[in-house]
Amino acid sequence: MTDVLISKEEISTSIKGAVAYKIVYNSHDLHGVATTSSGLVIAPAAAGENRRVMSWAHGTTGIGDAGCPSAQPDPARELTLYFAPGSTTQIDYGIPGLQTFIDDDWVVVATDYQGLGTPGIHQYTVNRTNAIDAVTIVHAVNEMQVGAGSRFGVIGWSQGGGTAAAAVELDAADYGDLEIVGAACMSPGVPIIGLKLPGLGSELGGSDIPPDGHLFMILGAMVTAFPDTLSLDDVYTAVGKRVFEQGWNVQAVHHLSDTLGRAYKHEGQVMAVDTTKLGAWMAAFTEASATLSKPIAPVLVLSDEQDPNGPCPITWQRGYVDAVKALGGDITVKSYPNDDHFSLPQSCVAEAKEWLTARFS
Repeated sequence: MTDVLISKEEISTSIKGAVAYKIVYNSHDLHGVATTSSGLVIAPAAAGENRRVMSWAHGTTGIGDAGCPSAQPDPARELTLYFAPGSTTQIDYGIPGLQTFIDDDWVVVATDYQGLGTPGIHQYTVNRTNAIDAVTIVHAVNEMQVGAGSRFGVIGWSQGGGTAAAAVELDAADYGDLEIVGAACMSPGVPIIGLKLPGLGSELGGSDIPPDGHLFMILGAMVTAFPDTLSLDDVYTAVGKRVFEQGWNVQAVHHLSDTLGRAYKHEGQVMAVDTTKLGAWMAAFTEASATLSKPIAPVLVLSDEQDPNGPCPITWQRGYVDAVKALGGDITVKSYPNDDHFSLPQSCVAEAKEWLTARFS
């Protein structure tokens, strides 16, 4: 795969001994439709060659440009959280453990995913599309003079955990001359697993669905990925369509969620599923999600367990593990009982890095 990189711009970074770039590159979605994605490259400033590459897959930020991680102040930085005391950011952005990767001579890439900073609606939690972006950016960095090798691993969190899960299930053409050595999935979000378990699946069967911003974005993104078989009218009310159409590109996840909640309170329900269309939706979710095939490389699941019903419930995480085991995949689980969804990345990144380093050996 050649001519992936479209542009690069050197940017400042607070990471010591590093050089950073914002890049734009060619990619495609799960159906082969051409897309454009942006992202970051952070590499040791010193000359080097055949360096290990880590592709970071970020968690939920939104479905439009307001959720673009590389457009934030000082984007090539350690992970900073929306929920942190004193936070001024509207999204979670940055890369956990970034300084340690640079210190150990890794090249780090971090896709924004298509639609976040580039044209179109982001295919949020469409695991396979997101994974293609996380792999294709490795092709892009191999066109740059930063010493990147052809072997890489993926680490992802939440939405990005599902991305990492799908990154070891892609078509051979997506890897080309690259070799993926493993995927570390922090609290992986795999939609088809959630739909098969109590919670998300039972909500979709209701006539008055509570205004959950994550579910709202998932449904809108699925229509973007499957425009020939799915429609916003299948799942949104007129109120919901107005919130979506006016907010998808300008409101990051928490802003959109608050807007959705207020619209529900003052104008009525925002989501209502046409149950006659559920067959088409389930087929689409299956095609979009990880667990479609046996992973071609080992998987590590890092599970937050302090809050069983957090953004990615424990049952969903365990459901993904069970599905990979049923496929015959090589999967290892590490539990973090004292971490919630948002403290997990910083608590477990050292273990993810150590595990991934061993895969290169």
